[in-house]
Amino acid sequence: MDLNQSDLIIQLQSGDQSAFKQLVDDFGDMVYNTALGIVQDEADADDITQEVFVQVYQSVSSFKGESKLSTWLYRITINRALDHEKRKKRGKRFAFVKALLGMPGEEDLHPPVFEHPGILMERKENAAVLMRALKKIPDNQRIAFTLHKLEGQSYQAIAEIMGTTLYAVESLMTRAKANLRKALKNYYEQEQPNH
Repeated sequence: MDLNQSDLIIQLQSGDQSAFKQLVDDFGDMVYNTALGIVQDEADADDITQEVFVQVYQSVSSFKGESKLSTWLYRITINRALDHEKRKKRGKRFAFVKALLGMPGEEDLHPPVFEHPGILMERKENAAVLMRALKKIPDNQRIAFTLHKLEGQSYQAIAEIMGTTLYAVESLMTRAKANLRKALKNYYEQEQPNH
């Protein structure tokens, strides 16, 4: 039985386990795909998805319904994914310092390969190149681009999710596309046949 959003929220706030299961069933893929689009690692996206639903379970009582439930979930997911990336970058810097000092530690020099359900390209190589380029642009541009191109969200929905204006999202998308073009320029120049 599907509950409408307000009924689902009321049941979640009353601690109904079946409502929480429905929330995970309804929004689990969205949360996972959004996290995956940002962190680009399946295991990390799984961890973030679990963290998001734990946070939702613990804080649903404070949800006031001022935005859609999906908007709230996107915000939590984005924040968790960005926090995860910051922790991971700090860990890599520390691993690099440990390696310089001859201390044992793990250093991940090769990012994992993954497939994002929102990317349907004939050549997976192109997807991998795009995902590497996405890592090189600023977080807010990457989030807007990921939500629009990989998750299919409208600019208005992205504005609500990111807590900004429609104009700001349009600007972020314009800059993201320009930055991606720069990041991809060398790759595309190498792919062009010589005349």
